Amino acid sequence: MDVVILLNDIQIGRYLPGNSFLHRMDPRVKIVLLFFFLLLIFFVDRVEGFTALGISVVLLMIFSGVPLGMQLRSIRPILWIVLFTFGVHLFMTPGAELFSAGPFTATQEGLVRGAYIGLRLILLILLSTLLTLTTSPLRLTDGLEALLSPLRRVGVPVHELSMMMTIALRFIPTLLEELDRIMKAQKARGADFEHGSIVQRMRAIVPVLVPLFLSAFRRADELALAMESRCYRGGEGRTQMKELHTGRVDYVSIFVFVVGAAGICAVSMGGLTFAP
Repeated sequence: MDVVILLNDIQIGRYLPGNSFLHRMDPRVKIVLLFFFLLLIFFVDRVEGFTALGISVVLLMIFSGVPLGMQLRSIRPILWIVLFTFGVHLFMTPGAELFSAGPFTATQEGLVRGAYIGLRLILLILLSTLLTLTTSPLRLTDGLEALLSPLRRVGVPVHELSMMMTIALRFIPTLLEELDRIMKAQKARGADFEHGSIVQRMRAIVPVLVPLFLSAFRRADELALAMESRCYRGGEGRTQMKELHTGRVDYVSIFVFVVGAAGICAVSMGGLTFAP
């Protein structure tokens, strides 16, 4: 698998402007609903419930206005994790034998369990990617800061923590683009990242990591100087140019989520068990 193509498939941290209802939602509402949606994914353990969750995620992906190809590419970088997890459960879960591969025995229960865990990982990545694709870094920072604001009473620097998390998230695509350029430059000089043993590939990566770390430190230093030149002194006493407001689309989204979550739970509890 081409490493450059794999890096370009990582979508977490990217933002694509749009005018869908997901783009217009209050970031606080999106973060809270995402949190409960992820809890729902780990709560459901039946075929009917996962079918309903899958349909819900597909509808969100369609209505987001973000190209489906861009969203689906986010699965590719974690595909090896999904396959590894599936294989571990397939061969390590006791149950009725399906086939044998040397000392390992695949079981029917392992097949079901592996599919169950793999589907959870895929849904989790798709939803997390959808949040960053439809929420600008600035609004994401404001939403996190508003949700964590009660912690200020116990001395937690909420504004600084929110900014650090958002900057780290925002710099993921920037560093990936930098890594892409460095790897293309190294390949133009004869470096080979796709052939040879694992040790040889690891050695080929070393000349890439050094300039990447130097670039990351340089960008961090430039960002710090830019913030200082604009008289940034933390969140104490700072105001927002655009205040967050909860509108009709947010209340409708909350209502639809609550009704849908209740229906999924009801269907899941009365349906066919997906995992042993």
